[in-house]
Amino acid sequence: MTNKHSEFRESQYSELIDIENRAGRTELGIMRNYDWNVDPKRFVFTFARYKFVSKMFEGFSRVLEIGCGDGFATRLVQQTVDHVTVTDFDPIFIDDIKARLDPDWPLEAKVHNFLDGPLNETFDGIFSLDVLEHIEPSNEPAFLRNSITSLNQHGTFIVGMPSLESQPYASGASKIGHVNCKSGSELKRTLKNYFHSVFIFSMNDEVVHTGFYPMAHYLIAVCCDKR
Repeated sequence: MTNKHSEFRESQYSELIDIENRAGRTELGIMRNYDWNVDPKRFVFTFARYKFVSKMFEGFSRVLEIGCGDGFATRLVQQTVDHVTVTDFDPIFIDDIKARLDPDWPLEAKVHNFLDGPLNETFDGIFSLDVLEHIEPSNEPAFLRNSITSLNQHGTFIVGMPSLESQPYASGASKIGHVNCKSGSELKRTLKNYFHSVFIFSMNDEVVHTGFYPMAHYLIAVCCDKR
């Protein structure tokens, strides 16, 4: 895209053109492109969840994302940690990520299904947003066990998912894939089977808080000290 004017009226904005000339215009990932065209406010909700993870994992050396989708919001986590590996079981998403890789934001992307087994490496932090609700209850133990196997002994595990109470308001497309939503108390009980310490946060729109679980649209669990 060519700019009509070579200079802004306020000189501090010249950096915008410098970045555009060096890096070009950023292309949205396949999921965020959908959001931008169908329901742009979902950007705010998604980015708030990733910002929360970025603050929890700040200073970590190696972080893994399970079920990354298009990986567009993962850059928020990249800002605060040394290295991020992203995985998804769908090759279309991983191909999309690799097609948009930015050398200034290096990212390792892999196709992997955690129902088949863990990765053969360990991480200081692992997070999985909007994935567990897609796992059939009968497959949940294998998914969680294989995910946590890739976490080092003193690592932190973060899970985010829509609450069970939110489902009457979910879209038809969302309901098709949401086969395993939980209440806040149920999510905590489930994860206590794998961790000594589990902290549940509520989320409504872009606000993460410690409020009443049944009134939360979304739940985020921070898990430490694995069993």
